[in-house]
Amino acid sequence: MKNPLSDMCVAIKPSGIRKFFDVASEMKDAISLGVGEPDFDTPQHIRDEGVYSLQKGHTHYTSNSGLKELKAEICNYLHRKYGLEYDFNSEVLVTVGGSEAIDIAMRAMLNPGEEVIIPQPSFVSYEPCAVLAGGKPVVVELRAEDEFRLKARQLRDAVTEKSKLLVLPFPNNPTGAIMERADLEAIAEVVIENDLYVLSDEIYSEMTYKGEHVSITSLPGMRDRTILINGFSKSYAMTGWRLGYACGPRLILEQMTKVHQFAIMCAPTTSQYAAIDALRNGDEDVKRMCTAYNQRRRYLVNAFREMDLDCFEPYGAFYIFPSIKEFGMTGEEFALRFLEEERVAVVPGSAFGDCGEGYLRISYAASMENLKTAMSRLERFIGRLRAERG
Repeated sequence: MKNPLSDMCVAIKPSGIRKFFDVASEMKDAISLGVGEPDFDTPQHIRDEGVYSLQKGHTHYTSNSGLKELKAEICNYLHRKYGLEYDFNSEVLVTVGGSEAIDIAMRAMLNPGEEVIIPQPSFVSYEPCAVLAGGKPVVVELRAEDEFRLKARQLRDAVTEKSKLLVLPFPNNPTGAIMERADLEAIAEVVIENDLYVLSDEIYSEMTYKGEHVSITSLPGMRDRTILINGFSKSYAMTGWRLGYACGPRLILEQMTKVHQFAIMCAPTTSQYAAIDALRNGDEDVKRMCTAYNQRRRYLVNAFREMDLDCFEPYGAFYIFPSIKEFGMTGEEFALRFLEEERVAVVPGSAFGDCGEGYLRISYAASMENLKTAMSRLERFIGRLRAERG
């Protein structure tokens, strides 16, 4: 028989995020700090709107690009947040989560062999999506001494004549790093000089704990070079609703919509009606959840300092990225022992790129009670490891 599988697909490694979560789910009294999912329920008024849409019989396809009313609210949101102007008829596409938007943006923009510059550590989907779209990933390794920010000199060094697209994954998963205005201005200068495009994944934009989030799209010359990707999963605790969006130049959005049309048809109708209410009435919910995340963030930063565990202070998303290099084991070895001995699941940093080796991603989208219990177990665990090393 012929090999039924695509060599390209087989060569792609499966995601390393869920491995430890799946093991922890079968363990009694285990605490999972591995999956990037808010521990809050979707706010009640958003759920009510979803239910109401079903009761009203809104159970049919929407247009391929999404409900007109939702796209208009997305434009309103981006205008009041960042002063951005988009035409909801031609420059906004509602997708099945931000992940679909990443995938179809690359498929719409890349020709075979064109290079995609991907700062790592970062979300696991960027590299495989680039490969599946026929592109060539070019990894830029972010450094702890730079607070895992992308530096203009690093970008400049990575650019070749085949470079086309820069992925800008900030606020960052897994590190919690952010890019401030001065950082983005330096990056924008390199982008324009080298005629690049940017895929700016801003799914954690509401979760910034040091000033306001700045979108590179708002900088001079960047709107027509950028696909802005965002969604509802993180900010509004709507992971299961599977809803995101992409905004950008009409020329690119038309082709993205074509791919979306053939692969997906449209995003879930119920989710779209709920998202309208989220954008109109959810600001206080977002603020409440972010306040809680910030409290947890500060608790973990202090806890690691008390344990003398090396960790820079993250200012975005809901992750923290401590170093475990002192223990002389891989992240996977550390995470596996920690799970087996103390029943706490975390994710090895290497799941987010080779340069993540020696770190752990710990999600603080968990209750303070669970975080305190997990930190007590971690302190006990690293105490044993340090004793073993003498």
